[in-house]
Amino acid sequence: MPEPSLPSKRRGRLFRFGAAFVVLLTVAGYLAVRYVTGGPGAPGCRVVSAKGDGATYEFTPEQAVNAATITAVGTARDLPERAVTIALATALQESALRNIDYGDRDSVGLFQQRPSQGWGTPEQIMDPAYAAEKFYEHLVEVPGYTRLPLTVAAQRVQRSGFPQAYAKHEPDATLLAAALTGRSAATLTCDGRPAATRAAGADAVRAALVRDFGRDVLGAGRRGGGGEGPRSPPRTTGPPPETAP
Repeated sequence: MPEPSLPSKRRGRLFRFGAAFVVLLTVAGYLAVRYVTGGPGAPGCRVVSAKGDGATYEFTPEQAVNAATITAVGTARDLPERAVTIALATALQESALRNIDYGDRDSVGLFQQRPSQGWGTPEQIMDPAYAAEKFYEHLVEVPGYTRLPLTVAAQRVQRSGFPQAYAKHEPDATLLAAALTGRSAATLTCDGRPAATRAAGADAVRAALVRDFGRDVLGAGRRGGGGEGPRSPPRTTGPPPETAP
């Protein structure tokens, strides 16, 4: 079979990037509408597999934005879907897809990367796009990472104290990656809103989002960044691996 032409590859990459970016904009728009018009319950999103196998994944809008950011960064690098799956599974294990500002020792962010181990400054690591970029930067240096078991590939980057823990997130990460890269026709729906939050007008909505989520989610959607969510138990990430010869 002949290799796809460069324009075809570029169109495919743009389509996949677009799928993740649409999620960013959809979640941001959803949050704005919910804040202005109201709605019952806490905010939540769900991805449902198009295969009819009953596979679903439920997460908060902030987690959805972070997952879409990780996907968009990987797609922008023209990496395969397997790389996105590994990155999403890693972030699910390390932070539950929440951009937390604490962790074991000095670990912070989606991937619990440590400033003292050369991953960047705390401010840099707390930028979801930067954190994802650094993860992919080291993942692609792992020889044959697409053929390795997911937990092995993730561990080569993370050097975690719990090297087998990534495997349990592979089914969810696979579902998310297929949906966010645009390969699958999986559906994403969001409903609910934070309780006791009232806002009207663009400025008030933006202020409410910053107060409740700790980040301007509307701006994050346009920039390709991520939101912050409730705190979860932190993981530990070791120093970046040595670059492969």
